[in-house]
Amino acid sequence: MTAATIDLTRARLIPARNGVAARLDAGETVTIVNTHGKQVVDTWAFNARDTGEFMSMEHSRASMLRLVPRVGDTLTTNRRRAILTLVADTTPGIHDTLIAACDIHRYRQLGAVGHHDNCTQNLAHALETVGLSAAVTPAPLNLFMNVPVDDSGQLDFRSPVSEAGQYVALRAEMDLVIVFSACPQDMVPVNDMRPTDAHFLIA
Repeated sequence: MTAATIDLTRARLIPARNGVAARLDAGETVTIVNTHGKQVVDTWAFNARDTGEFMSMEHSRASMLRLVPRVGDTLTTNRRRAILTLVADTTPGIHDTLIAACDIHRYRQLGAVGHHDNCTQNLAHALETVGLSAAVTPAPLNLFMNVPVDDSGQLDFRSPVSEAGQYVALRAEMDLVIVFSACPQDMVPVNDMRPTDAHFLIA
């Protein structure tokens, strides 16, 4: 499957600045399309029967022995079980596993006044739509996010290198609930300062 063959008329929308939840059975694949390019999609996955078990970036890094998953790598839960495998990636492969989901506190630190949409609330609201909740906000898999680490260990926030129509595909290794947030960050350049929609398809 190439980016050109993805039929977005069959896809579900991840509205700009908002979150969406969906259920996947073990063996199903979800394809996340960076529809317009330059949009970060915060991604979480929870055991469908117990949201106390969730995809964990720290456990996944220990399992993969790298900072960013590559095709063939399996992400694991906080109980060290396989939950999602990266099976396709048409982007340059730049994603992030280090940065926490944005929240009201982050935007206040950046100088926002009043309410600012954020991924932490998007996660909670999306889970509510499928009758679930989570006791904590796990660190997300930040698809398409560009946070380079230099030789001194310094981090930086830069615009994504993904382009319109590029995608990643993840295979469910257990029955799970997946949540996406089209990150609303517009105060640092992680979305090229312009949050936009994204899409996903389940097969």
